[in-house]
Amino acid sequence: MSSAPIALADALASFDALWSPRIVTRVNDYDVRVAKVEGDHIWHVHEDTDEFFLVLDGELSIGLRDSGGERSVSLPKGSVFTVPRGVEHRPSAPGGAKILMFEPSGTSTVGDRHDDVPAHVDVTVGRPLG
Repeated sequence: MSSAPIALADALASFDALWSPRIVTRVNDYDVRVAKVEGDHIWHVHEDTDEFFLVLDGELSIGLRDSGGERSVSLPKGSVFTVPRGVEHRPSAPGGAKILMFEPSGTSTVGDRHDDVPAHVDVTVGRPLG
């Protein structure tokens, strides 16, 4: 990881792939990842970790399924939301969005359990920036 400041706009401009997070930096054992997203991700769950989202641009919706049923939260630009560990969720951005995520290094983009993975979703633990 670089010891120089990283402009998030430059980081996001360095790649075009959707649903393919790039690791911007690490904080202790956590990745700070940025991604461009559009359309739907897949329903998935992270059994052992929460997942933090910050919307940098656009709007992100996150469908949630838990013991209380199914619901959706809408995150406009500048909003944050944490999906608790063990909660099945599906991010989507019909109009496109740029997001920042904070999660333990090595966390899979499709969680521990998930639906079938379509071609537009990158199964990764984060890709290096640049």
